[in-house]
Amino acid sequence: MRKENVKVIIWGLGAMGGGIADMLLKKKGVEIVGAVGRGAKIGKSMYDYIKTEKGSKPDVKIGAFEDVIKEKAADVVLICTNSFTRNVFDKIAYCLEKKINVISSAEQMAYPKAAEPELTKKLDEIAKSNGVTVLGTGINPGFIMDLLVVAFTGACEEVEHIVARRVNSLSPFGPAVMEEQGIGLTVDEFNKGVETGKLAGHVGFAESIGMIADAIGWKLSDLKQSMEPIVTDVDRKSQYGFAKAGDVAGCAMKGYGYVNGELKIEMDHPQQIEPHLAGTDTGDYIIIKGTPNVNMANKPEIPGGIGTIAMCVNMIPHVINARPGLKTMIDLPVPRAIMGDMREMIEE
Repeated sequence: MRKENVKVIIWGLGAMGGGIADMLLKKKGVEIVGAVGRGAKIGKSMYDYIKTEKGSKPDVKIGAFEDVIKEKAADVVLICTNSFTRNVFDKIAYCLEKKINVISSAEQMAYPKAAEPELTKKLDEIAKSNGVTVLGTGINPGFIMDLLVVAFTGACEEVEHIVARRVNSLSPFGPAVMEEQGIGLTVDEFNKGVETGKLAGHVGFAESIGMIADAIGWKLSDLKQSMEPIVTDVDRKSQYGFAKAGDVAGCAMKGYGYVNGELKIEMDHPQQIEPHLAGTDTGDYIIIKGTPNVNMANKPEIPGGIGTIAMCVNMIPHVINARPGLKTMIDLPVPRAIMGDMREMIEE
């Protein structure tokens, strides 16, 4: 067993980064050795921004990235800031050049070559030249609508058509997600945001469809997606979002992957804050038409907040153990909960 604790730096202490800190503090064989923030957070204690009480634990002061991320200062940096590969590229590259592995919660990083093939090549080269690994993961993309789908195809002789459906609550997520989804906008504002590209909606369909297709050997000929507002009849409030009656409380996204012009992969993803207030039941569904057919239903949904936090934490040993380079969830061992000492999962 490895003697030293697994050392982790967290970059970004919002809803996801803070939750990751709370989860890590419950685990054996791992310690948080640094936290990166900006503005007013710099110089303050990490414990001011998470749920866990400091108690007798050693303090972790929040610092600027150049002060915290020194060469080999940790085994892994968990970056929980942006959704897009382009926006998180410099942060990831900086960590890799300091010879530290990276796990990113950026949605596009779950399968970055779908949207950013050139940046993907660069990150792979930087990681390999520094002997470290980078992975993007989360609940979705990263697991529910892609890796889990791929796993179910493992029991199929033939696959003809795939539907992945996730009906979920946005309530656990932070301000960045609320903004990307258009929470609280009027319908007109939402539609303008879709037209201008200002609203991202769910980020991840290109990544999930690309991951599934590549994993099973389908060559995509086209990829389309649509985005509609979910309008609320009642006022809805979550920790980071508010929508009054008549305004937008969520975003209904659909994605379509075509092979030789034939629709093969469908993504259906309505997501909103406080869905129960509209009588909506959440859930995750995978429907595969093939030999044999697969019908997976899980109700309610695996919650997006804790799900993303757990995926990022639980992949730490696999990323440390992996060969250098940019990896995706179909490259690494199956994710699993870490109920024992994390050091026991690290290969010497």
